[in-house]
Amino acid sequence: MKKLAAEFIGTFWLVLGGCGSAVLACNYPGAGIGFAGVALAFGLTVVTIAYALGHISGAHLNPAVSIGLWVGGRFDGKDLIPYIISQVLGGIVAAGVLYIIATGNGSPIGGFAANGYGDLSPGKYNMTAALVTEIVMTFIFLIIILGATDERAPKGFAGLAIGLGLTLIHLISIPVTNTSVNPARSTSQAIFVGGEALSQLWLFWVAPIVGAILAGIVYKAIFAAKSENA
Repeated sequence: MKKLAAEFIGTFWLVLGGCGSAVLACNYPGAGIGFAGVALAFGLTVVTIAYALGHISGAHLNPAVSIGLWVGGRFDGKDLIPYIISQVLGGIVAAGVLYIIATGNGSPIGGFAANGYGDLSPGKYNMTAALVTEIVMTFIFLIIILGATDERAPKGFAGLAIGLGLTLIHLISIPVTNTSVNPARSTSQAIFVGGEALSQLWLFWVAPIVGAILAGIVYKAIFAAKSENA
């Protein structure tokens, strides 16, 4: 239960901090933080939770991360579904809190930092571009996670590497999809936006999971220590 609570709270913080910065502060008149600020906000949520709760649950905060770690031989399959449920619920609760805050001045929620392609893409990128972006970015994200948490990696720096990696991923892909690489984050926002955002949600489950599985396979086959391959 401690692990599941940590995943719930960690994913809650990721969605509230990352999506909250996009919804409340990105385009604030005269003082908006822009895409770079949103990217940094997502990275900071991961860094802070990695050091605060990572020793309890591993701070996955993301169904794709849990799946990628399982494929890579770093995570027990019996915990996979409970972790994913906790992550999705944490994201939804965070989106609910953000909805209350965002509409507190009478404003509509608008895009609500939902992920999407076509008309829902900030740069109007098509489905193929979105699919490729999410697969590749999640693949690299999992390679970073698997490498930074490897027993041979320098100790104490995994949280920084993972958080900065997520920041860079956002800097690259916000214009394409608003950056998912995380089905829980995508689900939480799409539920409140509804309509087309909900109809496009499938891509933001399929693509991150595909990228994560590929990364788990590649890391285990090429980079893992012999003891992990045994």
